[in-house]
Amino acid sequence: MRGELGDFATEVFEPFARNDQRRWGRVYLRGLLTDGQRKSVEPMAARLGEDGNRQALAHFITTSPWDPAHVRARLAWRMEKAIRPTVLIFDDTGFLKDGNASACVSRQYTGTAGKVTNCQVGVSLHLASDHASAAVDWRLFVPETWAPGSVKADPDKVARRTACGIPEDIGHVEKWQLALDMLDETRSWGIEVPLAVADAGYGNAAAFRHGLQAQGLNYVVGISTTLSARPGRAGVGPGPLRGPHLERVAPPRHPRLRRPRLLHLQRLARAP
Repeated sequence: MRGELGDFATEVFEPFARNDQRRWGRVYLRGLLTDGQRKSVEPMAARLGEDGNRQALAHFITTSPWDPAHVRARLAWRMEKAIRPTVLIFDDTGFLKDGNASACVSRQYTGTAGKVTNCQVGVSLHLASDHASAAVDWRLFVPETWAPGSVKADPDKVARRTACGIPEDIGHVEKWQLALDMLDETRSWGIEVPLAVADAGYGNAAAFRHGLQAQGLNYVVGISTTLSARPGRAGVGPGPLRGPHLERVAPPRHPRLRRPRLLHLQRLARAP
């Protein structure tokens, strides 16, 4: 499959400005697909044989300038043709870490481990159909402990931002907002999918649901059974009908409302 992989890399990495970037981009992609759990530069270089130039791979990853948005756009266009997506899926994945040197690593919950643990978290947008799916956009989640302006900022972690290459203008953003940002970017590439799916980590945020609705998307999202809401019938309707022509009587100018109390969604769903 090396020839097919080369053709794929040539297409996706076409926006790279220099030939050496395209070359080492192809090699790095091969390294990610080789056997072995560790996907850092040194163990990949050891597995790549004659192409295992550790210094060149490290330069490509750490200091070679290229715009990832252009690469993601080309990947999304290719995957749209291959998958013919019927749904967008928003999700996040934890990358478990032993140390504290990696960018944005912190003790936080991840479904990968099913608990709070030391990890990075990546938020992703996937194109999916009944037969296939592919992540085409993603963001590294910045915990509040890594955000200089946060009241929860950890001085040691903030001090590591420069060494990790985190731009000064990148701070803490909620995962649901990262998902909406990726939706905007994907649509700017001309990809339109009418349905969105996400779990309760996103569905519990009313602003996320409103954001999908504002974009004209239908959605199916998980929500917690302990999330509270008021019945949909709550509010004041028009006045009663009266007279020979059934004219409506205007409601009181300053109606006195009794707002229904908040109920858990589980109870609302089971109500007759």
